[in-house]
Amino acid sequence: MNKKFLDGLKTTLITVAVSVILIIFLSPFIFMASTSLKTQGQISIMGGPIWPAAQPKITYNDKEVDVFSVPVAQCEGFDPNSEEVLSLAIVEKGRQESTFVNPDDLGRGEFLCQVSWRALDRPWKFSPTWQNYTDVWELIPNGYPRLLWNTTFYALITMLGTVVSCILVAYGFARFRFPGRDLLFVILISTLFLPFAVTIIPTYAFWQRLGLVGTWWPLIVPHFFANAYNVFLFRQYFMTLPQAIDESAMIDGAGPLRILWSVIVPQSYPVIIAVVVFHIVFAWNDYFGPLIYLSTSIEKWPISVALSSFNGIYGQQPQLIQAGAMLALILPVILFFVAQRFFIQGIVVTGVEK
Repeated sequence: MNKKFLDGLKTTLITVAVSVILIIFLSPFIFMASTSLKTQGQISIMGGPIWPAAQPKITYNDKEVDVFSVPVAQCEGFDPNSEEVLSLAIVEKGRQESTFVNPDDLGRGEFLCQVSWRALDRPWKFSPTWQNYTDVWELIPNGYPRLLWNTTFYALITMLGTVVSCILVAYGFARFRFPGRDLLFVILISTLFLPFAVTIIPTYAFWQRLGLVGTWWPLIVPHFFANAYNVFLFRQYFMTLPQAIDESAMIDGAGPLRILWSVIVPQSYPVIIAVVVFHIVFAWNDYFGPLIYLSTSIEKWPISVALSSFNGIYGQQPQLIQAGAMLALILPVILFFVAQRFFIQGIVVTGVEK
């Protein structure tokens, strides 16, 4: 009995701890989603709720007036000892006293309350402002559909180049023996420590000399020549696959490329999907490269550059900035959930085959 109780307590504590950590981790995202549904008025009011809300209003004498929670003991015509708080509509604001009407009893007319309207609580009601997303869709430079196409094109084309080139290079390092192989691999890995800032000017000068600044080529072509990080991931995974399967394929008459395509790649789906997800997220968030090479070609801007420009224009409207960020997150979030399922499936299938 004690053991079962302790096991249950341990499970409960772990669940609570993980839940708290998850909430803390997701709190910036929750705040962003909440802010994207607020109005400019709610954001500018001190003490407003963190969730999207609106202050109730009524129409009085052909004019919209705000509703506040007012202690009736401070109002004319009410019991001064009453602790009741009513939702009253303010007609005339004042520092020491304000004029109100009761929305539920308009026939009573206007009356004074000895309160400062700034110190009153507001009876907020849940009211998400979906119009913010429509505004961003229409106001963001080039329009969201065009930005989505540009970003998706950039992410998919460079992903294809990265996966193909890195698989070929990693296959060479993992399966072939040639003079200087280890030295070349060390040199390749050492490029990870080369600061990006060091290569900016010479790389830009190279593409400018070719007359390709303002086009997609400076952003796409480098990804077809592999990169050290992904080559390392592929090589380490390929080295875990037994070479006996290569030898079996060679006995059947398969060449190196046939072995790669028919034997190595089918067993490497987990690492391939991981690299695909990593690269698409990188390309989706890439800001500096497109900013340098596409600054003069507005029609080619990806969503990262356009969103930065949008933020500069509408910096005084946080709800629009957060709505734009939420729109930019839609596809990466969908990709994460879809790829996660295939990633787990790939690990299970590969483990069973082994």
